[in-house]
Amino acid sequence: MDRRPDPRQVVAGLLDDQRFLAACADRDMGVVFRLLNSRGVSTRRLAAAADITQGRLYDYMNGRTRVEKLVLFEQISDAFHIPGHLLGLSRRPWEPLTPTPAPPASVAPASATDSDLAAVEAFRAADRQTGGGRLYYAVVRHLSAVVAPRLVDIGSSPQVFAAASALTEMAGWMAHDSGRDEVAASHFSRAFTLARAAAEQPLASHIAAGTSHLALHRGDPCQASHWAAIGIELARQGPHLPSLTARLHAALARALAASQQFGPAVRSLDLTLAALTTQADESHPWLSPFDHATLAGDSALVFADLGRRADALRCAEQAVALREEGRARSLAFSRVTLARAHIHDGDLDAAVAVGTDLLATSPTLGSVRVINQLDGLVELLGRHRDYTPVREYLARFDEARRTRLLLLADIIPSPRGGPS
Repeated sequence: MDRRPDPRQVVAGLLDDQRFLAACADRDMGVVFRLLNSRGVSTRRLAAAADITQGRLYDYMNGRTRVEKLVLFEQISDAFHIPGHLLGLSRRPWEPLTPTPAPPASVAPASATDSDLAAVEAFRAADRQTGGGRLYYAVVRHLSAVVAPRLVDIGSSPQVFAAASALTEMAGWMAHDSGRDEVAASHFSRAFTLARAAAEQPLASHIAAGTSHLALHRGDPCQASHWAAIGIELARQGPHLPSLTARLHAALARALAASQQFGPAVRSLDLTLAALTTQADESHPWLSPFDHATLAGDSALVFADLGRRADALRCAEQAVALREEGRARSLAFSRVTLARAHIHDGDLDAAVAVGTDLLATSPTLGSVRVINQLDGLVELLGRHRDYTPVREYLARFDEARRTRLLLLADIIPSPRGGPS
């Protein structure tokens, strides 16, 4: 595996570094190149990505000359995914669309109907316990039958777009939970557009965090970093919502850790914790909460990616301890993370004990993501099947898995080429 740092990921980790931001504002590419080089990007790779000679690169880095031509600034921006506005350029083709700044919307608008808010909360509460696979079509039907007609009703408040956005984002998460990530991406994109129409900056930021999660899940940490950065910028333009800021910095930390950017990832985790310990000026009805249990779970994943096993184990134990029993899916995810941490720590007995707790997860929990994570855990344990407690656990798991697949056959996506 190529462990050389990806220049684009290094740039993503520098987006909150004042030296980098100042160099971009001054259009001093020599400083930018030196910062990238100091973080492990070789001069050969820098020159190749920017399509310049190493001699020219050294001239820039040593201050003997500066980049002056617009076409070269555009070339550098595109090669390293430096957001266009940082270099005084227009939005680059690879940058996700962001909403133009709008006048602050009321955080809890009086025109948002009680029925819309009640629907969001009812679906959200059910989703935590039963999983998105069972609820996806109910949310889509509600959108089609109850919300969509009001979008074209000239008598409707603009806040109907916020309701449509929140429910569409929810449909995206449920599609993701059902293993249909292409559908989820379409829902998130539509939800982001609707949030723009409603002038809801916090909601757009929240959706950016979800889009970042989905990009990381699909193996694109670079795009995940960019969506998290977009969300952070949007959040700065809206009301003070610490839990939203925490969610976004946690998303950025996950993306940076996936590309082995140790320092930036840990700094983002520190910012997440700092946000959670501050008081909110306001609350927002459309956003799902981000709490210390979620932070502990995300921190465990970050530290696992960075190879900090003791920290990963500590955070995973904290996530399980903090997670409420009423949130079956989140508790299952936390336990899987904890079991994996025990395996990497070499404590197979502890991993089997946590795995035994996982067997109590309701077999009707409609989450393909849970099934996939359980399968991944068993694959990891399978490497140690010569150990009798592990072998006995795997036999019990196989029996529980057959029951789970039987009860969830209606929501598990068919293999490619199979019946739809």
